[in-house]
Amino acid sequence: MSQLTIVANIIAKADKIELVKAELIKLIDPTRVERGCINYDLHQDNDNPAHFMFYENWQSRELWRAHMENSHIAAYAKATEGAVEQFILNEMQPVV
Repeated sequence: MSQLTIVANIIAKADKIELVKAELIKLIDPTRVERGCINYDLHQDNDNPAHFMFYENWQSRELWRAHMENSHIAAYAKATEGAVEQFILNEMQPVV
């Protein structure tokens, strides 16, 4: 399978922005050293600080799925339970 691009949009609840941001930042270092991770970049919207976006590239969907099963992802989910308003994840691939 070809390279997989993930675009994950996370909208934090207004009173939980700093909590969600801190927990998202904790994901970066362990993820970047995972097998198959090409890049894992966190962004925050300039006009809406509650909106975060991960732009990720993985060598394959299988390696990304393995990432999703890691303990640091589970720890993030537990720490931010009830703090996220919306989560939208898109699996994409290069067109050309």
